[in-house]
Amino acid sequence: MAGYTPMIQQYLQVKANYQDAFLFFRLGDFYEMFFEDAIKASQELEITLTGREGGGDERIPMCGIPYHSASSYIEKLVERGFKVAICEQVERPEEAKGVVRREVVQLITPGTMMEGKGITDKENNYIASINHFEDQTFSLAYTDISTGESKVTLLHDFDDVINEIALIGAKELVVASSFIDQWKKQINDRFVMTISIEEDVEIKDEYHSLLKEVTEKKLQNTSARLFNYLHRTQKRSLEHLQPVKTYKIYHYMKIDYFSKRNLELTETIRSKGKKGSLLWLLDETKTAMGGRLLKQWIDRPLIDPSAIHARHDLVETLIKAYFERQEIREMLKEVYDLERLAGRVAFGNVNARDLVQLKRSLQQIPYIRQIVQQLGHEEALKLADGMDSCGEVTDILERAIVENPPISIKEGNIIQDGYNEDLDRYRDASRNGKTWIAQLEREEREKTGIKSLKVGYNRVFGYYIEVTKANLHLLEEGRYERKQTLTNAERFITPELKEKEALILQAEEKSMDLEYELFTEIREHVKEYIPKLQTLAKIVSQLDVLQCFATISEERSFVRPVFSTERQMIIREGRHPVVEKVMSLDRYVPNDCVMNKEREILLITGPNMSGKSTYMRQIALAAILAQIGCFVPAQEAVLPIFDQVFTRIGAADDLVSGQSTFMVEMMEAKNAIANATKDSLILFDEIGRGTSTYDGMALAQAIIEYIHNHIGAKTLFSTHYHELTVLEKELENLKNVHVSAMEQNGKVVFLHKIKEGPTDKSYGIHVAKLADLPSELISRANEILASLEKGNKHPNQDTSINEQRIGRDTETTNKGEDQSVIEEQQLSFFADQQPIVKKQDHLTVKEKTIIEKIRDLDILDMTPMEAMNILYELHKKSKH
Repeated sequence: MAGYTPMIQQYLQVKANYQDAFLFFRLGDFYEMFFEDAIKASQELEITLTGREGGGDERIPMCGIPYHSASSYIEKLVERGFKVAICEQVERPEEAKGVVRREVVQLITPGTMMEGKGITDKENNYIASINHFEDQTFSLAYTDISTGESKVTLLHDFDDVINEIALIGAKELVVASSFIDQWKKQINDRFVMTISIEEDVEIKDEYHSLLKEVTEKKLQNTSARLFNYLHRTQKRSLEHLQPVKTYKIYHYMKIDYFSKRNLELTETIRSKGKKGSLLWLLDETKTAMGGRLLKQWIDRPLIDPSAIHARHDLVETLIKAYFERQEIREMLKEVYDLERLAGRVAFGNVNARDLVQLKRSLQQIPYIRQIVQQLGHEEALKLADGMDSCGEVTDILERAIVENPPISIKEGNIIQDGYNEDLDRYRDASRNGKTWIAQLEREEREKTGIKSLKVGYNRVFGYYIEVTKANLHLLEEGRYERKQTLTNAERFITPELKEKEALILQAEEKSMDLEYELFTEIREHVKEYIPKLQTLAKIVSQLDVLQCFATISEERSFVRPVFSTERQMIIREGRHPVVEKVMSLDRYVPNDCVMNKEREILLITGPNMSGKSTYMRQIALAAILAQIGCFVPAQEAVLPIFDQVFTRIGAADDLVSGQSTFMVEMMEAKNAIANATKDSLILFDEIGRGTSTYDGMALAQAIIEYIHNHIGAKTLFSTHYHELTVLEKELENLKNVHVSAMEQNGKVVFLHKIKEGPTDKSYGIHVAKLADLPSELISRANEILASLEKGNKHPNQDTSINEQRIGRDTETTNKGEDQSVIEEQQLSFFADQQPIVKKQDHLTVKEKTIIEKIRDLDILDMTPMEAMNILYELHKKSKH
């Protein structure tokens, strides 16, 4: 380092503490980056890479961005998972001895973003922390630094940790350096997430108020790790952080990551977007904080009957009070994001426009409270009583801040006239001075007879009198002092103008300084009301979500559900709410679902595309809607309260983890079987289709029997294995239902109606015909099907091979001959044109080596990815 210039040495000293971040090093009007940071940043941000001398043997790579437009570049880097350390000058150049002192004033990371495009209005931006303990439990703490919301919970296995991270959508994870690498890998494989290190778990004095509701030491330490990381990286006030709330995951309906994805609760499987999800359908919220709460409620449906009933009561009240609800909706449009405004006040990055938004929001609260009181319902009155409009804040903002202030808080024009006497005096001096300037221009034109003469101002030269060169001879000699020469004009100043300039500029400078000082005082005053503002935000967001439920329920003819203590489920004319919206109400075919002690499992058969999956999903969505407090899409709905929902719907693989569709299917089935109770809801769609027919059928039957005999959960099980319909005679609580279809002129017509009993046929070839496969192919498929249904051998099946297989199955075939057949078949995989058919004695050394390799493989202990790699290797060997 000694060979570098003092400035580069300073850069390297600061960078040493921020090795995992881009260091934005302030030099004048630019943030500069050097060395590896410069090379990487030039690629990521697509900016020019240059170089400079720094005292070393070679030029140092360098790139930079203007400080006034840095936010867009920072957002781009953070969105891609990088961290950005902002290094500013912390002393004035004229006071510096040597190199101006610089320090990192903030570390911006994916989990600590406060504003910008990376922050979505209706989504939280969580940063989380995990602790692992010797008793194999975990604690998870998380906070949204933009709203101050903080929560913590204790978890009993790593699967629950993964599920919670997925549920909250954390952008960054803070762990100890000792956190196990395998767990980090699992997290990185599944999520796009930044992992940061924080060793300090000390509970500082200032955390006691935040942890007053957290009694367990494990949870306190995890929260402390997160707070210590936030304080170390943000280096500023975090007074808006709310007291940490503890929760237990089993106090809510548990919906695991797979089920949430399969049901498309908050995003669709295909596009990963909101449109087409349940959240998209429901989101009639009018505020950003209401939108975030709606998502939280969907993620965590209630299981407490009294809490569910309280929400339903308010929804019903709001449905009946149509005009009051419409007024509330209109007023909520004028309420800005109180939670994030409070966060910006505490963080110190609030501007005057933000405070005007806060004022306008608070001005709506008395009117909203009055309307809610008029609803008269007990739950509505509770909401109204909690709405503190913070009149003192409204009053000071109304008196102090102009209606349309500039964004900058350091250039004046923020504070209203009459708010501060000193400011008024400065402004008067400045305004009178400017009036005098205008008068001077008129007088000078009259004196000199120069109509084009003007008095102007710029920041470099101050005030001046400008005269074109053609008119210079008209000026009185000795009175005008030359100040600046232009191409076609000269600029002058007079003693009178010089004196007035000093008065005006002094007044303007003092005015701007005083305005900034007054603004910071107002901001500090508003900061005292942050807890009240956050409480108000919670109540307004609840009202917003409930009016949203009422609006959707009325517009889409949803019905209030009744909850059964006898584990009954009766849904009359039920619909899938999202599919119904996309298709339109008049085209959707509604269906019933009746389940009770005698009908715990419904075995659903029917052709592809007939609506089995949609039917199953709509049952789960009805349960979820009911338990978040919304009404459900049906004419009548009697439901049990479910503790968990498990699904296995649709084909999906996990190539990153090396898992095939069938393996994912089995893992999801295992998850349900291991964790479901009699109070759970299980949806299994086509279990077993990822393997051979008999394997799949055996697995499907075994799973059904296990659920029936050992779990007793309400289960909807769709299948193409018609052979399984005989289980109705063997399992007393299983009933067959089917999605009806009919043939018409040789074509299949889907009726999308659920009927009792098993289906009569599969219609698979009819579906292929609908897909417009070639008619020759369809005819051939019908011919093969007819042959198979008669019990004959396959039309193309080789007799000798068939006989050998029969012999092998009955153990009458000579083992040596059987081995030869297997080897002949295996080798045919590697032939370019024709199968290689050779007896063992005639094989080459290379062929024998390949066979030995195949024989030694432990196929059952391989991942699909490993199997593909070995197959590729063998394929390569066979060609050379």
